[in-house]
Amino acid sequence: MLDALPVAAGELASAKFVFEPGDILYGKLRPYLAKITIPGFAGVCSTDILPIRVSEVVDARFLLHYLRQPSLVEWANARSAGANLPRLSPKELATLPVPLPPIEEQRRIAAVLDHTDALRTKRREALARLDELTQSIFIDMFGDPVLNPKKWELATLGAVGTLDRGVSKHRPRNAAELLGTEHPLVQTGEVANSDGYILSTGQYYSDLGLRQSKKWPAGTLCITIAANIAKTGILMFDACFPDSVVGFTANPSTVEYVRVWLSFLQRTIEASAPESAQKNINLAILRALSIPLPPQHLRDDFAERITRTSELKAGHHAALAELDALFASLQSRAFRGEL
Repeated sequence: MLDALPVAAGELASAKFVFEPGDILYGKLRPYLAKITIPGFAGVCSTDILPIRVSEVVDARFLLHYLRQPSLVEWANARSAGANLPRLSPKELATLPVPLPPIEEQRRIAAVLDHTDALRTKRREALARLDELTQSIFIDMFGDPVLNPKKWELATLGAVGTLDRGVSKHRPRNAAELLGTEHPLVQTGEVANSDGYILSTGQYYSDLGLRQSKKWPAGTLCITIAANIAKTGILMFDACFPDSVVGFTANPSTVEYVRVWLSFLQRTIEASAPESAQKNINLAILRALSIPLPPQHLRDDFAERITRTSELKAGHHAALAELDALFASLQSRAFRGEL
């Protein structure tokens, strides 16, 4: 049933596969990324994408949802070959057993999952628009942060607040006794993926771990300086972090202003970061950044407006989490015959 469709030699370049509208395109390179979709057009793709054409007894969207299940993504990943660039072979994919309820039942299941997934997509789109709104508010109030058309006073970031690196004299993964349940420990990945506010963490120091580190207060702006460069998040609880993260402290509205200001510069800072084993920047670079500095009352007004936007985002995030849980439940029940 999982019929991969390579183009015959001589019809197209040998590195290409042909697909038609309604075929399933399955990304066999790094299958843990779950790159699986149904195109609405005909075309060709590289050999790292497997076109799957279903028979008349299979609904394509039913099969699409089946293949996207987390358990099936894990199945594919476990059967991939290659350490650095794991790939799933067409022969391996063809061995996958697929449940086949009657075609009308397949279509009903696919419609239920499509509807729930569409609701999740709308929530994500709303969140993206709120992210754009944050930057729009900044530009409306202060102008372009690079061109500074409103001629705000310029200062260095180091003069606006206090910047210091996090502290971790020993790597926790090499010293299990440093870890515990007492003192939150935030890593660079959690800053980079925080969406502006660090609400939780998965690691904690013990009292011994804290003694070789430093705890920063809630309200500190965390700025990554290695791997993920100039990504930011405001701590919503007291926490420690390693020296791959810099803490910026100032009054709350200035912290919020700097967070959004840095979001405009992040890609530029990352692109200009020197690279040895990995890209990184240092305190001197951050402290020397030139920042337009509007009057404090405007920064206060900006922070209030961003707080209201953040409250809307929190509501959308909560609704999205509920939809994600609902979709996972429906997905699981659908392929156990319980939907």
